[in-house]
Amino acid sequence: MKNNYLKLPVLAIGTLALAVNEAEAKKNKPTPERPNIIFILADDMGYGDLSCYGSKFVKTPNIDQLAATGTRFDQCYAGSGISSPSRCALMTGMHSGKGRIRDNMCTANGITGLKITPQGDTTIVRRTNLMPEDTTIATVVGTAGYRTCLVNKWHLDGYDPGAAPNHRGFDEFYGWLISTVYSNDPYYYPYWRFHGDSLINITANEHDQHVIHNTDLSTDDAIKFIKRNRKNPFFLYLAYDAPHEPYNIDDTSWYDDQTQWDSNTKRYAALITHMDKAIGRLLKELDRLHLRKNTLIIFASDNGAAVQAPLELLNCNAGFRGRKGQLYEGGIRVPLIVNQPGRVPVQRLQNTVYFPDFMPTLAALTGSEKALPQGYSGMNILPLFYGQKVETNDRLLYWEFTGKQRAARKGKWKCVTIKKGAPLELYNLEEDPSEQHNLADQYPELVKEFDEAMKAAHVPSPCWPLPGEEFSEVK
Repeated sequence: MKNNYLKLPVLAIGTLALAVNEAEAKKNKPTPERPNIIFILADDMGYGDLSCYGSKFVKTPNIDQLAATGTRFDQCYAGSGISSPSRCALMTGMHSGKGRIRDNMCTANGITGLKITPQGDTTIVRRTNLMPEDTTIATVVGTAGYRTCLVNKWHLDGYDPGAAPNHRGFDEFYGWLISTVYSNDPYYYPYWRFHGDSLINITANEHDQHVIHNTDLSTDDAIKFIKRNRKNPFFLYLAYDAPHEPYNIDDTSWYDDQTQWDSNTKRYAALITHMDKAIGRLLKELDRLHLRKNTLIIFASDNGAAVQAPLELLNCNAGFRGRKGQLYEGGIRVPLIVNQPGRVPVQRLQNTVYFPDFMPTLAALTGSEKALPQGYSGMNILPLFYGQKVETNDRLLYWEFTGKQRAARKGKWKCVTIKKGAPLELYNLEEDPSEQHNLADQYPELVKEFDEAMKAAHVPSPCWPLPGEEFSEVK
């Protein structure tokens, strides 16, 4: 049979085309089974900084409601104890022993550039960045027809302007880059901001005016993206700065009655509560647009609270040992909340999960598994989101700051060292979650097993070379 459709009347051809277009449009609409995805990431927020995770001081009613009506994970781990490698693990599915970015600064190769601290100090440092051949979550879900957007913090561009998120799988980008040091200056009340490759001015904040806080600006950008894409499935990665230092927010009214707190503590708590308020505004917009049931919300933090935070007064890291920059629990254990009305059950899970799991999980959710890169480190934990059982605790989770710190967890056991050349420590996290009782001397064979497993997990890197290593490019 040859070109029989050409014999159809013009009206029939038009009707057929309309039916095809309607079918295609229906296929590409978000549904409860194939939902929109909004991944919200806090910055340097401790495990104990949310009311739903035990905070007695910080007010987080909207995030608490997500936890109360969804799934809360008690044993989720970030990709690292610091920003860039943690986000690299999240975005690429590779743990920090094999990922492209393993620390904020690298020891070789990469690109040198100017680092400006929040205090205004400047130093020349070396960073690496995601390469064009690196596969991101956005790349993967984009193959399934999802419109992808990153709002605010990327931190994977190093000093390469060509490594912005809109050149690494994201369709849209609104935020700031490391490679353009002033694009987030002044912190929290920025005057400069990227819209894709274009650098624009936030005129309300010119002359150092504090008119639009970055949390509100980021939420505005996120809502605009949602409105534009409400009729097709989307993946929105909303990476807030809060509560990363410097703790810069003018409105601390939620905590002005805390007369025993210093201004640093009030501002830290206010940054979290202000972020929570912004999340509440985003959720209301989803309800107004009738998208809530068709949208999966994921909330986490990129690592534990920093040394500048009121760690003891507010119990930011929930009594866990360590802080940001360390591979003790206080540096890498983070809150994780998953919510989708009518789909994600109310439950509290003890499964060990970590950031590399999101790559295969979101691929499974969107039907884009064929786009997954080879050698990813995580596992598909999607069944856990929907009340099914998956065994996650019998595998090895691994982290490193190459040549400085190592850590691994399997089951109830964790092996860790946070000092270069120091012996490995061993903890039973079921009995000793605060890592106070080192059992390495009692279980030397177990320590040896961990040591061998960690060495096997480490892949040499040209940006963090160790003596005697030969390396090939990370793929």
